[in-house]
Amino acid sequence: MTIVIPVSLPLEFRTGVEAVLGAAGVISEPEQLRTYECDALTGHRAMPELVLLPEAAAQVQELVALCHTHRVPFVARGAGTGLSGGALPVADGVVISLTRLHRVLEVDLERGVVIVEPGVTNLDVTRAVAAEGFFYAPDPSSQQVCTIGGNVAENSGGAHCLKYGFTVNHVLAADIVLPTGELVTISRDDPGPDVLGVFVGSEGTLGIAVRLTVRVVRVPETVRTLLAAFATTDAAGDAVSHVIAAGILPAAIEMMDALTLEAVEAAVAAGYPEGAGAVLIVELDGPAPQVLEDSAAVERICREAGAFEQRTAEDAEDRARIWRGRKSSFAAMGRISPSYYVQDGVVPRTRLPEVLRRIYQLGEESGLRIASVFHAGDGNLHPLVLYDEDVPGDAERAEELATAILDVCIDAGGSLTGEHGVGFDKVCSMPKLFDADDLAVMARLRAAFDPQGIANPGKVLPTPRLCGEVPGPYRAHPLERAGVGERL
Repeated sequence: MTIVIPVSLPLEFRTGVEAVLGAAGVISEPEQLRTYECDALTGHRAMPELVLLPEAAAQVQELVALCHTHRVPFVARGAGTGLSGGALPVADGVVISLTRLHRVLEVDLERGVVIVEPGVTNLDVTRAVAAEGFFYAPDPSSQQVCTIGGNVAENSGGAHCLKYGFTVNHVLAADIVLPTGELVTISRDDPGPDVLGVFVGSEGTLGIAVRLTVRVVRVPETVRTLLAAFATTDAAGDAVSHVIAAGILPAAIEMMDALTLEAVEAAVAAGYPEGAGAVLIVELDGPAPQVLEDSAAVERICREAGAFEQRTAEDAEDRARIWRGRKSSFAAMGRISPSYYVQDGVVPRTRLPEVLRRIYQLGEESGLRIASVFHAGDGNLHPLVLYDEDVPGDAERAEELATAILDVCIDAGGSLTGEHGVGFDKVCSMPKLFDADDLAVMARLRAAFDPQGIANPGKVLPTPRLCGEVPGPYRAHPLERAGVGERL
């Protein structure tokens, strides 16, 4: 196989890449590069010059050192399941894919830790310890395929983050390759500033994690999963507020609206109550006496809030059936819409009903439908804007609506991201949440790690170029511009 390397990359860089990886570790053909032109948020696309496939931490370090020496921008990539454009390539740079670093390196249940490479999938951490009665708590909906490295980059959460916390609460140490090529170890136990906390959630802008120590916890004694159906999202939101106000801390409280229920029933026949305007999934876990007491209180609160049907999972299979619809909800949207735009914002729980009403109103004003499925327990909304990319102007209207939804969240005292990150998608909304001094401090911190600005440039922090002259959705690869290969 001949490596076709664009002439825009320095010759010394090309030689170095070949020396580190050989032909099998480099993707250069435009048709193959197209696989990496976006993450799960497909509204923006760009072709990298090359995709590099290291198989060991030492190779990652060598590649980043080459990028630093020759000022080549790089984007670290896991499974590509991100929803904010965080893994969007840089058209004149390279993608460093971590999927071949997929080993579970050590399991130490006496300390309750597992040490993994970044390409290990989220669910495989639990699989490595399940037989001994442990699990890894952060559980994004894509946990079967998303990687721990990507979870760390985005500080991923999931349905059970209400009780167990986000990824940052479960990462104890990390070996990271800085954008200068230096390999360092950072730990929760380090004295001084919380550098590990800064790194988790930095979306690939501060370096690449090549080895991660994560915390696993024991499987709870009892798990009880309840499903409650309401006529409206207002009623369901009211129930959520009262559950938390009662001092009850469920492992998860998830909400789906009527349009989401329509999609998931068509996709997986989850068997949710007919005629519901919204359903709540409330899962409680812990010691049996406490779970039974709390579940009785939750049932009472839901009933008083207007739940017209409630059911409790009878066994593990029934519990999995209840969760199946929620876990498949994003993918299920294909049953009711050709395209959809996923948004991610946070609002105070007490303002859920009014914020949802405002979001649906925005949808009506724009002529686009909105389906809502989200982590109601911590106010982390995931409105899905439904549109048809083949209809002229629909994609632009969907993007404008998604941005307006973020404005509603910020106005309500919330945030523009809960777990999907800022990435490229929300970068121009950052000044709505942070003032110039805030953003300047963030930029100085970033520059301390990456003085050349080559690590995932164009993400998280706004720049005049990005937010004044927003690039188009597609930029041709140099080989395509030269007439080599065809645009699909």
